[in-house]
Amino acid sequence: MTKWYLESGKDDDIVLSTRIRLARNLSSYPFKSRISPEQQRELCQKVRSALEGVRMGENKLSFLTMENMSEAERLSLVENHSVSPEFADNPKDKLLILSQNEDISIMVGEEDHIRIQVMRPGLELNEALKTADMLDNVLDETLDYAFSEQLGFLTACPTNLGTGLRASVMLHLPALEQAGAINQLANTISKLGLTIRGTYGEGSDAKGAEYQISNQITLGISEEMAVQNLQSVVLQVIEQEKKARKAVWPNTVTLEDAVWRSLGILKNARIMSGKEAVERLSLLRLGVSMGILKTVSIQTLNALSAQTGAGTLCRDSREMLSPEQRDIKRAALLREGLKDA
Repeated sequence: MTKWYLESGKDDDIVLSTRIRLARNLSSYPFKSRISPEQQRELCQKVRSALEGVRMGENKLSFLTMENMSEAERLSLVENHSVSPEFADNPKDKLLILSQNEDISIMVGEEDHIRIQVMRPGLELNEALKTADMLDNVLDETLDYAFSEQLGFLTACPTNLGTGLRASVMLHLPALEQAGAINQLANTISKLGLTIRGTYGEGSDAKGAEYQISNQITLGISEEMAVQNLQSVVLQVIEQEKKARKAVWPNTVTLEDAVWRSLGILKNARIMSGKEAVERLSLLRLGVSMGILKTVSIQTLNALSAQTGAGTLCRDSREMLSPEQRDIKRAALLREGLKDA
């Protein structure tokens, strides 16, 4: 089955992905900071039992014990946004429930007892919310959620109180970045209850001009209203990026040169660092979106991005590669993936 990040989605020339995440806790267990190892194991078993009967067709759910995974396997899951860095770094007594195409991931034992996460390619907020709500309802049938009539769902961090919903959209914004407009954009959307972050969320830098826009308000607002607000703002940001591309690169020869140079390097390099790969693939993505590069698809670029992260390279090689070995392996994968471009 094709992984979700290799599929096409709405507005995927600019929108890389959509994520819906629900934070839930059980009333019968203390929060993570005070839960005992025995209680944590009981929690994992309860969540597993609640979901074992769920039928997802071919996209079946797998139940994975994090501490049984290699470091490379865990890092690969972080790179593909299936789990948070904290969840991967502290795997003891952690359970991951992952669907076949990896669009559904449920972390048991992260900051909250349960983190339900649904990913989609492109801009598909409502579709992702529908799936997340279905899974939430299944769990709610057999588990006793910590809930307050005044505060909504009780969460480890007060900023998640209420719906416990974090809806986010990952966008490719090279023109707005080049124009120095990201700070202004951040100030504007903050007034609308949204925030903009780097590639891997809070505290991370943007790599390859990839920025995540998500809701901040979870209390006193419904899930549907939060998603509708985010959708409306993202559509406006998409239009701003399109206009900025025309303004920043009025002379397309300059951009064409940068795109074709990057393609030439990626097709011929024998050593390629992760940082350089991200930057050059970002240029290719821009070139494809603007009609400069017609021999490469967005799906091909998605695949190469997914295959060339440090963790994924080590996972697929079944050994911990040195930085130099990773750079050589990465270059070879890029040459092979772009040989017909």
